[in-house]
Amino acid sequence: MRHLWVFVLLLAALLVVACGPAQPTAAPATPASPPATSTPPPPTPTPAEEALEGQISAAGSTTVQPLAELWAEAFSAQNPKVDITVQGGGSSVGVKSAGEGTVDVGMASREIKDSELEEFPDLKIFTVAKDGIAIVTHPDVPVEGLTMEEVRSIFSGEITNWSEVGGPDKAVVVVSREEGSGTRGAFEEMVMGKEGPPIVETAILLPSNGAVRTTVSTTPDSIGFLSFGYLDESVKALDVDGVEATVANALSGAYPVVRPLNLLTKGEPAAVVKAWLDFILGGEGQEVVAAEGYMRID
Repeated sequence: MRHLWVFVLLLAALLVVACGPAQPTAAPATPASPPATSTPPPPTPTPAEEALEGQISAAGSTTVQPLAELWAEAFSAQNPKVDITVQGGGSSVGVKSAGEGTVDVGMASREIKDSELEEFPDLKIFTVAKDGIAIVTHPDVPVEGLTMEEVRSIFSGEITNWSEVGGPDKAVVVVSREEGSGTRGAFEEMVMGKEGPPIVETAILLPSNGAVRTTVSTTPDSIGFLSFGYLDESVKALDVDGVEATVANALSGAYPVVRPLNLLTKGEPAAVVKAWLDFILGGEGQEVVAAEGYMRID
């Protein structure tokens, strides 16, 4: 019995040694949290990257008007949030409207007078093209050219019959633009002379280049003056002092009756207006100038 008790004690001791003390159970590792991330705000667009938007109003010269309409159409196609309205009225209207700020852009197809610059000292002038003024007749008039002196004498009423300049014995019908027209102002300055005779009172006065072209083309024995941009086969452009009325001759200085086409603003133009002016003065805008029969300035 004594031996049995000793055997039990030895067996118990062996079991304690074999198993050893209980080990603590480790808690499962918590996976590391990913580092916090944040999406940076989009960069603020620079003014050049922002879409242009706004409204531009333009008025004045009927010579510049068709060009301005084409420039407006092309610019708005690239900037659909910009709305541009273009109206005529004549160069004097363009100067006055721009000077008073009733339109964003004035249009004038002549030099700006000193008196206008004195009245509107904030006026900014942008020459965007040049234009020749042709002396035109009804297609059936057999005269092919005149001297500058003969042109002056016809429009002043000193010469009244085509026979006096080598034509048939028929009365000359003088067609002119109305007062306030840039085309008339340039014609009076360059052909009639600043101190020269006025245009004859019996002249048919018309409000636009288009009206002059229509009237001359449909009135026998008539003569008028017309922007190069309006020349077509319905009228005949005369040589002046032996020089043909062409863009090439005007650019070379051989053809004598050439005037600037100007856009005007009151003070520095607003951002959207400046963008339009930059477009007009750039390659694409000047391509419109050439395509319409005027002279580029770039």
